[in-house]
Amino acid sequence: MTNQERIDRLNREKTLSRADWEQLIGTFTDEDRAYAASLAREISLAHFSNKIYFRGIVEFTNCCKNNCLYCGIRRGNANISRYRLTKEQILECCAEGYAAGFRTFVLQGGEDPYFTDDRMVDIISAIRSGYPDCAITLSIGEREHESYLRMYQAGANRFLLRHETADEEHYGKLHPPELSWKHRMGCLWDLKQIGYQTGCGMMIGAPYQTVGCLAEDMIFMGKFQPEMIGMGPFIPHHDTPFRAFPAGSVELTLMLLSLCRIILPEVLLPATTALGTASGDGRKKGVLAGANVIMPNLSPMSVRKNYMLYDHKAITGEDAAETLNILRAHMREIGYEMVVSRGDFSGKQPSDGKEENKE
Repeated sequence: MTNQERIDRLNREKTLSRADWEQLIGTFTDEDRAYAASLAREISLAHFSNKIYFRGIVEFTNCCKNNCLYCGIRRGNANISRYRLTKEQILECCAEGYAAGFRTFVLQGGEDPYFTDDRMVDIISAIRSGYPDCAITLSIGEREHESYLRMYQAGANRFLLRHETADEEHYGKLHPPELSWKHRMGCLWDLKQIGYQTGCGMMIGAPYQTVGCLAEDMIFMGKFQPEMIGMGPFIPHHDTPFRAFPAGSVELTLMLLSLCRIILPEVLLPATTALGTASGDGRKKGVLAGANVIMPNLSPMSVRKNYMLYDHKAITGEDAAETLNILRAHMREIGYEMVVSRGDFSGKQPSDGKEENKE
């Protein structure tokens, strides 16, 4: 079987054997990637037309209790200026974004103990009250079921939690011993059970990642049926133990974006900032590979340089309105249109059980 035949089978059946996944991921050519991208674009256009959704990221804290080996805001990095936005500053970001046309706000930050459940519920409730027509997405890491439930009841709609890797042994090579792969995967199932539109994802080309790891990731996402996938190339940070590892491949990232679109036709799939950092026209390439979401930054200019998960992160100096004007122009160049919309997931929910997939 050729790789293009594997891609066709994936389109028909929405799954492959582990051996076929490994063969496809490990041996694809430029022609195979172009074939997958063409099919992914067809699927995306069929479900979303040429519409691209945009979400506004508010990076509200770069404090983190964790010491993940790849992350620039890890607890052990003493060389960055830590900050926390106040509730009022977060609401100012939302006000600027709303005026510019944003209808989804993404609160993203490190796992910061200062932001207790009570503080998060207060912030979420204020956004929900002020912007009832908007979606609220959280990207704040691992918490317990009750915490996720309280924030959902306060008005949060979506939660992004990259699974990082579906291979438990690989997870242990990316994280300190106090972090648990089982707990992280359990968090994802908790979020979906509560009712969040739930996003998972991984870094492409992360240290110690193998073709087998990526095959496991694709198999997991096919089972989990996420509403969103966040995926970009690994980019090292100079103040982490992984500083000397090479960056992940843009081409492999684009191939996997296309394959994700083929498996999950209605998934909300961003062309990430990391992809735009690794390749100057990475967002355009991502959309042409099947992505349908872009996530510009709404954080205050004064703190953007301090939220550095990886080196050379693409940072713009424009305000929300000007950022959107630039992105609209970029999307028009490739035949797409950015639209003012919440852009909710509208596909079917997964039918397989939580418990059998937690372990």
